[in-house]
Amino acid sequence: MNGIEQVSGDPLAGLDDIDWAGLQHAYGSAEDVPGQLRALRSPDEKVREKARWELYGNIFHQGSRYEATPHAVPFLIRMARDPGTPEREDCVMLLSAIAIGYDEAWLPRGADPGRWREEVERLQAVDPEQVRRDLEAWVQEAADENERRSREFRLTIHDHEANVRAAVWELACYDAVRAGVPELTGLLEDEDPRVRATTAYLLGFFPEEAPRTLPGLLRAARTDPHAIVSAGLVGDASCAERLRPYLGDEDPLRRCAAALALARLGAADEAVIGELAAVAAEPPGAQDDGDESGAPFLFMEGDLRGYAAATLAALDGEVGARAAEAMIEGLARTSQTGSFNTAAAVLQLVFGEPRQPLPPLEELTDLQRKAVRTLAEMGPETWRWGNFMGILRAWGLPSDRAELRAYARVPSED
Repeated sequence: MNGIEQVSGDPLAGLDDIDWAGLQHAYGSAEDVPGQLRALRSPDEKVREKARWELYGNIFHQGSRYEATPHAVPFLIRMARDPGTPEREDCVMLLSAIAIGYDEAWLPRGADPGRWREEVERLQAVDPEQVRRDLEAWVQEAADENERRSREFRLTIHDHEANVRAAVWELACYDAVRAGVPELTGLLEDEDPRVRATTAYLLGFFPEEAPRTLPGLLRAARTDPHAIVSAGLVGDASCAERLRPYLGDEDPLRRCAAALALARLGAADEAVIGELAAVAAEPPGAQDDGDESGAPFLFMEGDLRGYAAATLAALDGEVGARAAEAMIEGLARTSQTGSFNTAAAVLQLVFGEPRQPLPPLEELTDLQRKAVRTLAEMGPETWRWGNFMGILRAWGLPSDRAELRAYARVPSED
């Protein structure tokens, strides 16, 4: 492993010392977790695949983390570092999920653990009865009957104590993975390119560890686009000049990574915006093929268009009409789940903060009208997703396809 410190002994030593049966995950007792962790080291690929599927379902269920989840972290870290573990990159990716959930919640600005800690403290200190009164008032403020029913449903399922527990567990998971960052950083020099790539990805969400991780990320940036992005996520403005040369790289994926990083570092000049606009319109094919290591692009699950669009939207007034039109052009080429990130970014850019309701079509700008029309013309395969309709509702747009087409004055399909 290129001189990296090896794990001594059994990476699962101490696994049975934990009272897993007394801990909870998504389906109750976590007594099944030790067997699933052991199965990750099985020589049988199908056994490992089943164990990963189960762990993503119980200790990380649709983004939620539980009481048992942080207890699995030290063993996943040791397995990731042990060359005897097959497919170690999968351990690193599970650690990433445990630490931050779905990364789109943090991108493009990056993780903000200080603010996260403050929010958990605030949540623990709040009066549950006051929270309920606020929610009841929120229901009464609904703009229409459909919205009122939606808010009433959210009120009926609201459980303040459960929300506090979940917030505490999620932060505990993040801190558990953060405690292993010193050990994981060495994997940036691992012999396995997929381990290097997944490690570079993970380290981008721990800005508090930047003094420890940034030197390695900047070295890894020479060969790995994930390290370029992560250096931009955890670094400061002084990193910009180290990363700018990659903006002229022959590899389109590395150029894109550099543009994402430079925008995050506050160095979004015309060249950076131009690169991001080009990616938002038509992402490089490398997002499917992966980088030279063979690893897929990991940020936003490979949605380079959505990541570039979200980055442009975060630049606010710095983005001109040309880039906005490129984003709208890119949106028109998306469908189904691939539309979500770009649709939200386009609406953010052309309308600003969500507003309800939108004014008549005549009062919209040309870009706003173009964005609305593009959304109205999205196919029925995209409109069947509740996530897509939720994005539209957030900006006061009709979440019914026929209604939005009427608002945008798109001719009937009949």
